[in-house]
Amino acid sequence: MEPTNQTDISEFLLMGLRDDPELQPLIFVLFLSIYLVTILGNLLIILAVSSDSHLHTPMYFFLSSLSFTDICISTTTIPKMLVNIQAQTQSITYIGCLSQVCFVLIFGGLENCLLAVMAYDRYVAICQPLRYVVIMNPRFCVLLILLCLLITTLNALLHSLMMLRLSFCTDREISHFFCELVQVTRLSCSDTFINNILVYSGTSLFAGIPLSGIIFSYSQIVSSVLRIPTVRGRYKAFSTCGSHLSVVTLFYGTGIGVYMSSEVSDSSTENVMASVMYIVVPQMLNPFVYSLRNKEMKEALRHLIVGMPYFL
Repeated sequence: MEPTNQTDISEFLLMGLRDDPELQPLIFVLFLSIYLVTILGNLLIILAVSSDSHLHTPMYFFLSSLSFTDICISTTTIPKMLVNIQAQTQSITYIGCLSQVCFVLIFGGLENCLLAVMAYDRYVAICQPLRYVVIMNPRFCVLLILLCLLITTLNALLHSLMMLRLSFCTDREISHFFCELVQVTRLSCSDTFINNILVYSGTSLFAGIPLSGIIFSYSQIVSSVLRIPTVRGRYKAFSTCGSHLSVVTLFYGTGIGVYMSSEVSDSSTENVMASVMYIVVPQMLNPFVYSLRNKEMKEALRHLIVGMPYFL
């Protein structure tokens, strides 16, 4: 019997976080709270940067872009899960699943690129301070963002178009709380060799190149900071990198944790929880990391919150 063509598939089933029905209300409240905190925290960062003229610098421009990306990633994955829990269903349409795969790839890749761009910004600020204004001019910063978006969009479209050629038979259960590229590809009953090659090569490029850029930037930063004669000068120079370094550690640390858990454990529940730590938690914590470790951001947020009643 020939496999059913993918055009006959009307929906998939998202099976993640489903084990105990009695826990569904708790899971709903937990993820709704995480989503609201993520949206509110990142939105406050964007508003603070846009409203405070002192923050109209490349570093905070990239930070607001990162916050926007975090909002988009969370909005791509969490609301559908909340709707399914509320409706007591696990279904997602074929088109909806394909769209979710595409947007997760776009914004996940964009976050990778932005972290590398922010590391480069810190490298120029500390290692070439006299040329910082010339190099990191507004036009160049916008071009960096557009280039990152273009590359990640082309990568996502390539994977999505390659998924269109796949056929799906009887197995429609995705062991995840959202449509993740690898999980959906595994359901196919057609040859996925080319798709798997693209997945591994794309992962290597979008994880390896930005991470290599970050490591190179910070190696140069550390070398430059160590040449500063005074301890106070070293602390002041490196303190500008503290927030970004914390976010990088959180993002790549959870990402490596997801990879390791998938290699070591075959448990779908453990893999799903590891993915939650990668695709949900960093996006929620990023605003706290930047606001708690950055005096300028603290001051801008304070002025924004104090001034809000006058605009309401």
